[in-house]
Amino acid sequence: MTAMPQIGLREQRSTKGAEVLVSEDWVSPEAADPALRETRGKRGVMALKRSPLARKIIIFNLLALVVLVAGVLFLNPFRDSLVVQREQGFVTEAQLIADVFEARLPDEGMVDMAPEGAFARWVGNISLSPGTSVVVLDSTGRVVATATGPADGAARDDQSTLITGFLNALWDSTSRLLTEPEGRGVSVDPESLARTLFAQALAGETAVNLGKGASGGAFFSVASPIERAGEVLGVVALISAEGEIDALVRNEREQILQMFVLALLVSIGLSLVLASTIANPLSDLAAAAEIGQDGDARKMQAGRIRIPDLAGRPDEIGRLSVAVRGMVAALYDRIDANEQFAADVAHEIKNPLASLRSAVASLHVAKRDDQRTRLLEVIDHDVRRLDRLVSDISNASRLDSELVKEQEETFNLTKTLTNLCDYLGQQAGEKGVELITDFPVEPIVISGLEARLAQVFVNLITNAVSFCEDGDAVRVWTRKRDDRVLVVVEDTGPGIPEQALEKVFKRFYSERPQGQFGNNSGLGLSISKQIVEAHGGVIWAENIRPTHADATSDPLGARFIVGLPV
Repeated sequence: MTAMPQIGLREQRSTKGAEVLVSEDWVSPEAADPALRETRGKRGVMALKRSPLARKIIIFNLLALVVLVAGVLFLNPFRDSLVVQREQGFVTEAQLIADVFEARLPDEGMVDMAPEGAFARWVGNISLSPGTSVVVLDSTGRVVATATGPADGAARDDQSTLITGFLNALWDSTSRLLTEPEGRGVSVDPESLARTLFAQALAGETAVNLGKGASGGAFFSVASPIERAGEVLGVVALISAEGEIDALVRNEREQILQMFVLALLVSIGLSLVLASTIANPLSDLAAAAEIGQDGDARKMQAGRIRIPDLAGRPDEIGRLSVAVRGMVAALYDRIDANEQFAADVAHEIKNPLASLRSAVASLHVAKRDDQRTRLLEVIDHDVRRLDRLVSDISNASRLDSELVKEQEETFNLTKTLTNLCDYLGQQAGEKGVELITDFPVEPIVISGLEARLAQVFVNLITNAVSFCEDGDAVRVWTRKRDDRVLVVVEDTGPGIPEQALEKVFKRFYSERPQGQFGNNSGLGLSISKQIVEAHGGVIWAENIRPTHADATSDPLGARFIVGLPV
């Protein structure tokens, strides 16, 4: 069987605001196990560090964020973009200065290229950015004029970059340990840098160079020709301040890292909240299940295991709580049933044993042969009764495990009942009881354990026959109604006492005539009910009476109804 009501999950009701405990002795949340209350009292946010699940939640939540930021910093897209933009800006600025100079040149005649001439005045009027230098050279490479922007501006633009500075220092220290130190850059001398680009600019092209200064900072140098009527009269060179690009990159990185730190803190906080909502309830469930599991029996907790009620949570943890509570409740029901079963077995075995003990004791003092013969018959009857009782008890005790192991199959219920009634009808006829069947022509196909259900119907039919006398009848009929099929076994026997209609399905209960005492163990109907319910069906008993007859009138017989899902 794939599912059994006896070991299934029971429907649990949620009680908001309280820790519902599984057991009949629940009083209040304060009645929980002291060990569990002590564990909860000590637990806090810092206790999550002892939870592997909480650590995994936090690590995995942070890992994606760290990988994202590390990828952005490693790929360095903003630095490349800034370099390109700054290079284009410098080229445009150098060309613009050259255009301004060209516009001021006379259309013809000599051009004043003296060091203290017109170019010197024009360069002095240019507003340069902090640390930027401009150098003008004539066609022979002689420096005509120079100018440099404010030296303290770069420091003002260099904002506080604590995080970036720390990471850069850490990276530089690591790089020095793992790689060979790079050579130092060149000294940023505007005139020297201008002369390195002079030849290319003198050819009528704008020359661009990206270099590294002595302190490791990057700088740009751009040279653009000054032309008149297609003739190159000189070159204007523009050199940026060393480290200007690096300062801009550091500022961009600092903003990204600040947002990363903020996102990191928020992610940690949310991860802690998430971990507490997941790990703490699971910890409660684990602690409740571990209470009483000590290997030393003297240290085990007395009483039943109490599982916290988390059914109010609309997630898998709530489902887990319901499932565990249902399993614990089913476990205790099974324990109670086993204890009751053991008590019933002991009681049922004591009766024939007592009879045997009395017969054996009487056998020693009996003097007549007829008395000895009678006592031997009693002993034989009690021994057979004990043998039958032990066999039935063995079958009943293995029934649960066998129902779980066996696999359901589809079969024709009508054909099974027909075969059973053909066989049992012969036995009933030997007793003078007529077995009547009424089955539909169409096959009724159901899914289940054919052999086990056949055991139920054999038990019901043989029970009905055993209560009948010569001339009585037993009728077996089936009907399909909606999604269920009914199998009914009726007899014209004495019926069932009203107070016994519910008791007949209890273990070891037997309501039989005096002449049949000891011939039945009282387990047949109990086993039948267990098999039917394992198939998701129901079984009940009732007396047969005319429609308008008084409920206190004598019944016309007994009727057992089995309902099975189709």
